[in-house]
Amino acid sequence: MTPTRAAGPQLLVGERSRRWFRGSRRSAFALPLAQRLPRGLGSWLAVGFLALSATTGAALGGHFETLRETYGEPKHALARLVGLGIDRVTISGLTELSEIEVLVAAGIDPKISLAFFDADEARRRLESTPLIREASVRKLYPGEIAINLTEREPFALWQTKGDLFLIAADGTVIDRMDDGRFAHLPLVVGTDANLRARDYVALLASAGPFAPRIRAGSLVAGRRWNLKLDTGIDIRLPETESGAALKRLVGLEQDFRISEKDLIAIDLRQPDRVTMRLTEEGAAARAELLKNKGKKKGGEA
Repeated sequence: MTPTRAAGPQLLVGERSRRWFRGSRRSAFALPLAQRLPRGLGSWLAVGFLALSATTGAALGGHFETLRETYGEPKHALARLVGLGIDRVTISGLTELSEIEVLVAAGIDPKISLAFFDADEARRRLESTPLIREASVRKLYPGEIAINLTEREPFALWQTKGDLFLIAADGTVIDRMDDGRFAHLPLVVGTDANLRARDYVALLASAGPFAPRIRAGSLVAGRRWNLKLDTGIDIRLPETESGAALKRLVGLEQDFRISEKDLIAIDLRQPDRVTMRLTEEGAAARAELLKNKGKKKGGEA
């Protein structure tokens, strides 16, 4: 009998345990499912499901690249879908650059989102642009990017070994010259002429109203300037007192319209004289004039 009584309580305990467990399980899940899920989870799951379905369908159908080209990367498209797109870009500090040039340089277009926009990378891209010395980029939620620029100021053009560059006032090369908007800048030519650009611009100032007639300045042996007029005439200036020599040229122009003569070069390197070299046509005309004068004098004799 003892084994029978021992077996009874063991079975009874097992039944009670099972009944308690079933009762506890029912009470733990007694609330409706909708009340136990986080708010908004259904919407996010729906968006995720639709995105996953669209992505899978596009990939299987071979249209993924087309969708990416049209709507951008999936992460940017999803961020824009939930209201984290870029609605406004403010740019300050513009001088020579245009707004579209800044947007392209920063990598900003309608297919990206503010959430995944890399402001540091945009700043690095902007500062790698030759005309930009310094840049700052900030993300302002919910949908704005603020860009502040400090541009390098183009000062002159420098031609060396057949190449043309845009330079700053200290001679630093900004970029190759391939933009017509800078064609009005003073042009210096020759080795190290970029480092003497300030001197050349100061020299032009001494020419007064005649300055627009001067097209370029060539640095000779790092010591003096030769000027090229718009008529093609070369003006050879001295190493010292070049400003005074240029003023002498201005006086000759006012008195004799010297730039309109058949000349190749005007040498002003000597303070007490002006040497002029004629073109072939001018030399021939002068020789003929002297010949005629000689014949006239002979006839009079």
